[in-house]
This record gives sequence, C-alpha cells and structure tokens, in this order.
Amino acid sequence: MRGRFVALLGATAMLLSGCGVLSGGLRGVDLPGGADLGDDPYSVTIRFADVADLVPQSLVKVADVPVGSVSDIRVDPQTWDALVTVKVNRGVTLPGNSRATVRATSLLGEKFVELAPPAQGATGTLRDGATIPIAATGRAAEVEEVLGALSMLLNGGGVGQIKTISTELNKALSGNEPEIRSLLTNLDTLVGTLDTHKSEITRALDSINRLAATLAERRGQITDALQQLGPGIQELADQREQLVDMLKALDRLSGVATDVVDRSRDDLVADLRALQPTLAKLAESGQDLPNSLEMLGTFPFTDAAVPAFAGDYANLYVRADLDLKDLLDNLSRSREPLIGPDAPLLNQLPGTAALLAPLLGGDPDRPAFPLLGDVLTPLTPDTPQTSPPPPPPADATTPGPPPGTTTAPPGGGGLLGGILGGGR
Repeated sequence: MRGRFVALLGATAMLLSGCGVLSGGLRGVDLPGGADLGDDPYSVTIRFADVADLVPQSLVKVADVPVGSVSDIRVDPQTWDALVTVKVNRGVTLPGNSRATVRATSLLGEKFVELAPPAQGATGTLRDGATIPIAATGRAAEVEEVLGALSMLLNGGGVGQIKTISTELNKALSGNEPEIRSLLTNLDTLVGTLDTHKSEITRALDSINRLAATLAERRGQITDALQQLGPGIQELADQREQLVDMLKALDRLSGVATDVVDRSRDDLVADLRALQPTLAKLAESGQDLPNSLEMLGTFPFTDAAVPAFAGDYANLYVRADLDLKDLLDNLSRSREPLIGPDAPLLNQLPGTAALLAPLLGGDPDRPAFPLLGDVLTPLTPDTPQTSPPPPPPADATTPGPPPGTTTAPPGGGGLLGGILGGGR
C-alpha cells in the first residue's frame, strides 16, 4: 500500500509540474502537421471586424500555401474589434499594405487566415510587429448566411422550404434542358464579353459619373433653360399655321425651281458648250492676260519700269517756251511751206497773217514769215478777198492774171496760213 501511495503522489506531482510548464494549456503546443514557422518567425497583428469561428493554431496561408499559424485571438476593449496575432515564417516576404481574409478550406471545413498582396499598388514590406488595419481585412460568407439569404429571396424565409423549391425547379426545368443549356451558354458568352470589355465599361461609368457631376453643378442653368423652354414652345404652337404655310410655300417654290431647271436644261447646256471655246482660249492665254491687265492699270510706268527708279517715286520735268516772239522767230527760220495748194479746203480759210498783223503792228521792215504768210498788210474791210485761179491745163501756157485782179504776193499763206487761214 505504501508503494502505491508513493507512486500516486509522484504522478500527481508530475501532473502539477506539467500544468506549470503548460500554463497556457495545449494551445501553446505545436501540433503535428502544422505550418513550418522556422527558427525565427515574425509576428503580425491583424484587426478583424468578425473572425467567425476562427481559433488559435489555425493556419495562415499565402496563395493556399501554409506559411504560419494563429497564435492569439483577443478583443480590443475600446473598439470591440478582434485582434488576431499570427506568426509567419521569416522567409516569406509580403508587401506592407497586404490584405488579410478569414476563409474556409471547404464548404464545412476549418477556417484559416489568408494573406495576399493588394490587387495593385503594392508598397513597402510587412515586418515584425506590423499591424494590418481593419480596412484591409474581411471574411468570406458563411454557408448558413448563403442559405438563409437564398431562402429569404425565394420563399420569404425558412430553410425547410428548400425541398419544395428544388421540386418546383425540377418540374420547371424538366423537358427544357436544351433551352436551359442554350441559355446558360449564351449567359456564359455574355459574361465573358462583359469581362473582356470591363475596362470600356469602367470608362463609360466614369464618364457617366463625370457627366452627372457636371449636370449637378449646372443644375441652376438647366432649371432656367427648362423654365424658359415652355414659352418658346408655346410661341411655336401659336405660329403653327404660319410655319405650315411657309413650308407649303417652300414646297411650291421647290416645284417651280425644279420645273425651271428642267425646261432650261438644254439651253443651259448649250450656253456652257458655247462658252467652252472662249474659256479654252482664256486658259491657253495663261499669264498673258493678267500681264496685259497690269500694263493697262500702271500706264505709262509698268511694273517692269519699277526697277529703273532708285526710290519709290519718279519726277518728270517739262519746259515749254510759249513766248510769242520766240515762237515767231523760230517760224521765220523755216524756208519751205509745208502745206500748199494740195489742201484746197484749208486754203479757203481766212489768212493767218491777216489775223496776226494787228498783233505784230504792221511793221513794213519785218521780214515775211513763210509759215504765217504776208504779215505786212493787215486785213481791212477794203481789201478784196479773191480765190486763187484754178490750175491751168498741162498743155496750156500759163497766162498772166487778168486785168483788175489782185493776187497774193509770193510766199503768202505759209504753213500756218494754210492750216488756219487758207491763202492769206
């Protein structure tokens, strides 16, 4: 008896000492088949709004590969968030803004924590003692939640109605398998097409969002436009008859115009064909016609004369000597009259000498001017005016002047006398 009692005391002491060693219970013991934490894992604290039935020693996975385990779960007394502490193998490197999700291994399987980098914009490195905020955490839907939502949707609640629902679905789908299969195929094609164009759909939604924002900013202007649109529509309604008459008049005008064009078509085509040679010649003239027009517009100095001037203008000096004495002196130097009896009409005019004699003073010493005629004898009313005799025939002897006939002295008349004064 004494030996059995000593053995019982020894076993009790060993259990008590073991409880001291395992002060945390079996949670502190690494279970076989868990993740390989390595010799020096690092700890990360994760804030969850709900961890469902997650327990310590649950796995921590990255891309469905175990890389750590849950070491502690507690509640924050201030925010009532779940604080989950996990240990991760130091050989696993994750971004500093990684996400954490509580998921299940299967439909009714155990829960685990999944760590994953963000979809885009990964920054930094997840280090020992880091905290993943609640905004980057979440959990998957539970089976009970899915079934409850389905029952609420189909029958207003009650999981017991699933059998009835499935029976009715079987009755509805029986005999329609090809159509249902085609519908599912088309639905798959539709979903695939939408997935392919999701970037365009996103841009369209963003554009609609910007349009809605712009319309919201201009709500006052749109309101004013809509309020002022009513009077304008009312005015159009009041003038409806005038608008209809105008459209009818336009219709009649178009008919008349069409008839005129149809009737004058042949004449118009003929006119255009008649213009064709003229237009062809104008086209053949090329640059000659513009050049000639430039010459007419710039006469007497054409564009070709512009380089001859040093500046932008030209001066022309003309000196005219109109002194009568100098003019008569120049005329007196002429020896031969330029106009004679070959101008009978001019010779019948009054003598220039008779007109200029009063101006010259009738000086008997002034010599005769061949171009002016006899200027020594002024024209008086008593001076007889006789016409020169007709020329004698070629074979007749030139007779003398008949008695009592006054003849002009030799050299009378001259050039200007023949032009302005006939024989005198």
